[in-house]
Amino acid sequence: MSDPRSYFSVLGSLDYMIPDVAEPVIRQILAARAARYGDDATVLDVGCSYGINAAVHRFPVNFASLRQRYARREIMELDTEELAQLDRNFYASWPDIGSARFIGLDISEAAIRYANAVGLHVDGVAADLETSELLEKDAAVVAPASLILSTGAVGYVTDRTYSKLLDALATTPWVVSFVLRMFPYDGFIAAFAERGMVTEKLLGATFIQRRFRDEQEFEQSMSVLASRGIETQGFEADGLFQAELFLSRPEADARAAPLEEIVTVSSGRFNSFGARFVQLEEPEGIRTVIEA
Repeated sequence: MSDPRSYFSVLGSLDYMIPDVAEPVIRQILAARAARYGDDATVLDVGCSYGINAAVHRFPVNFASLRQRYARREIMELDTEELAQLDRNFYASWPDIGSARFIGLDISEAAIRYANAVGLHVDGVAADLETSELLEKDAAVVAPASLILSTGAVGYVTDRTYSKLLDALATTPWVVSFVLRMFPYDGFIAAFAERGMVTEKLLGATFIQRRFRDEQEFEQSMSVLASRGIETQGFEADGLFQAELFLSRPEADARAAPLEEIVTVSSGRFNSFGARFVQLEEPEGIRTVIEA
């Protein structure tokens, strides 16, 4: 996809919200890092797509408002170049309320190019680091990053990608990961520990990503969670992907400002949703139904 219209249409139809529910947490973590180091972070957004995390952090927009914008007939009639020019002017017209500059990493060259063109990112790298090495020119792009962010890439990328990124950075970063509960994070934690970093998980909080796409995705996810011994009632069993927050950083930084002291959470649990798959407990067993 050469521009974000289909991206917002498809994910919006599934009540995609992780950029919005993650943004207040990201802002708090960035503030804590700034208090520690005295400067604004450069964020490397892994799996950045068209720069949605940068957009909701830097400007007074959210996923829903951008989805509505791209669904307008007048916007749908534009070609990609015209849309990019319009988006560039759109973002330039807003005050930048962010506390970081963003670099993107995604396997989609079109997404990286678009996020750069409209001014959401200062630079970006299009690469699949699961299957290829980080090129020297791309290593130079990511080198200034002081915080690595993922709101949905973990599970689709592994610690192989992160190890290559960490080797390229000029300093030891903070790593903020919103991880779907169906995916283990142990490999990442071990890779970070090898570099003298400690990992904290925010206890007692989950973050809604989106509704399950269909019954097959729902059932497969529930099966994986069950195999990992994770309780799903009140969480994924209600038809919504749930993510947990992990923060990895140098040990001295974690001691100075523990995660539980720098983050206060308000999730999107009580938003209204479209029809979704849920589980009913009946005498005969658990049944999957659609709740409107």
